[in-house]
Amino acid sequence: QVQLVESGGGLVQPGGSLRLSCATSGRTFSNYAMGWFRQAPGKEREFVATISWTGGNNYYADSVKGRFTISRANAKNTVYLQMNSLTPEDTAVYFCACAAGRTIALYANDYAYWGQGTQVTVAS
Repeated sequence: QVQLVESGGGLVQPGGSLRLSCATSGRTFSNYAMGWFRQAPGKEREFVATISWTGGNNYYADSVKGRFTISRANAKNTVYLQMNSLTPEDTAVYFCACAAGRTIALYANDYAYWGQGTQVTVAS
């Protein structure tokens, strides 16, 4: 079956960094765009970042641009989210997702498969 498994979440102090990983299987993920979303308690799920099928194009939410970097290693079937300069506003469950198409996608409805999520908590 298609699987996406996030890892790398945890507790980090403000200003710190984390790298999230998304291990994929069961689909030719290299043919599709990938994305990261997050959802904080009491808030709607929001777009974080997306990367095209070859990694040639990416796009970020304004709230994370300049701090987060999405990348992919297709040979490893893995997608990453490097998060730097973290703030408490970044606290959320982070979800990896595989899109239905090849181009970058900003909306949850554009994604066909989702991981289970990994918790990121930014606090002193």
